[in-house]
Amino acid sequence: MRDEISYVCDSCGEEIVIPLDFSAGGVQEFVEDCPVCCHPNVIHVELDDDGDARVESEHE
Repeated sequence: MRDEISYVCDSCGEEIVIPLDFSAGGVQEFVEDCPVCCHPNVIHVELDDDGDARVESEHE
């Protein structure tokens, strides 16, 4: 089971690593500012019962 996952910022193209929060449920959505270019991204995380994760990001 991983404890981090990465997404690519839609604004600058940088790969951003974020921690996984298993206590927040199987489907999560939140806004995070890119630490490189400061543009906000809407992050969608899906966690399955085996601890596998899928992440997508989009411009806010």
